[in-house]
Amino acid sequence: MQTVVITGANRGLGLEFVRQYAADGWLVHACCRAPAHAKALNALADQHPAHIQLHALDVADHAQIDRLASALSTQAVDVLINNAGIYADTHDSRFGHTDYAAWADAFRINSMAPLKMAEAFHRHLLRGNARTIATITSKMGSIADNGSGGNYLYRSSKTAVNMVVKSLALDLAKDGIKAVLLHPGWVLTDMGGPNALITPEQSVTGMRDIIANLHPDDSGSFFAYDGKTVPW
Repeated sequence: MQTVVITGANRGLGLEFVRQYAADGWLVHACCRAPAHAKALNALADQHPAHIQLHALDVADHAQIDRLASALSTQAVDVLINNAGIYADTHDSRFGHTDYAAWADAFRINSMAPLKMAEAFHRHLLRGNARTIATITSKMGSIADNGSGGNYLYRSSKTAVNMVVKSLALDLAKDGIKAVLLHPGWVLTDMGGPNALITPEQSVTGMRDIIANLHPDDSGSFFAYDGKTVPW
């Protein structure tokens, strides 16, 4: 049975990743801050008791990440999906009104946590077959694609994680571990809002197809859910 670890698994894209991987017979370690209150995730776990294990994890707490990695120390992990993230900008986050504490939180969750997860689960990935780290980012972290400005907190935290994953791809190539960045598109989730263009099912289906067909030469790349390369 192939194994995947998914952060931010209680809703939106994370929940859809759990649903699809479990339906395909994978062992899914579904992580979120408060599993006991994640009704949709618990309902999925009830449907797939042999395939979904729930774990309490706040990715902003590095000690929690280490404890989870220790608890799963004998587990091989084929795919690690860094999905957890926050959108820290508000309607008042324009130039001259920066919330620097919120910006620090955005970096801790969106930029630092994916690297910490990779470090904590490095040995688990070495025992797996697919040896893949997929980090959900955004076109809003693309410098070349920024034609509207603003969104300083979210944009910069995603640009930072893009660089983190590019370095991971280079550093872990010797271990046969692939690391890629995935832009999910504009998705109908709490973060994407009601005007988004695609469903979580469409987005995750596309991203899973990319993950499943990665070649070592793809490591360090920035892909959209439809397989197109996103400019840096």
